[in-house]
Amino acid sequence: MSAAHDSRNFFLDGPTGKLEAVLWTPGGAAPRIAAVVCHPHPLFGGTLHNKVVYQAAKALDSLGCAVLRFNFRGAGRSEGRHDRGAGERDDVRAALAYLATEFPQASLLLAGFSFGSWVGLRVGCEEPRVQRLIGIGIPVNHSDFSYLAGCAKSKLFVHGENDEFGDVEKARRVVAALPGENRFVVIPGVDHFFAGKLDELGQAIRDFVATAA
Repeated sequence: MSAAHDSRNFFLDGPTGKLEAVLWTPGGAAPRIAAVVCHPHPLFGGTLHNKVVYQAAKALDSLGCAVLRFNFRGAGRSEGRHDRGAGERDDVRAALAYLATEFPQASLLLAGFSFGSWVGLRVGCEEPRVQRLIGIGIPVNHSDFSYLAGCAKSKLFVHGENDEFGDVEKARRVVAALPGENRFVVIPGVDHFFAGKLDELGQAIRDFVATAA
């Protein structure tokens, strides 16, 4: 993690009320990249404080990116009610709009874990300011990622070899069929939550962002 970042806890103006958020901003020069990291399913305990989300944010922060994590509607201290992914896409749009205003010279990056990847990557594909996408533990067993077929943006996918919500070979086939530059990194011997190998997840993210910068 950057030793000199500023951390701000605040509430974003979301489409159905306030969204709890944490923004890390690097000290010194203005960031070249501003990133949103979206958390896993809120009905199963997912929040902005999830360990995988935190590790992804830490990796981006170490490269001097501004990093925004937020709670979807109805999660943590965010207002509103869970909307099965539809309304949550509007929450992501609000987070990206905030970053675009706060860091007008930065390129935007969208990362998401599990449910956060399913919701967030769709918005990231649609938003012109977003240049790079990171999908962590994409839950391909029960979620439709066919929308990615029209997205040629640079993408990284990091997956646990034993992911119980996204069969690794099915995820590999999904990624192999996508347009544009795509990386698929498999972390061996771990499940959906990368237990014991969060550092390897962070390194995959750093490698992707650093080489694409």
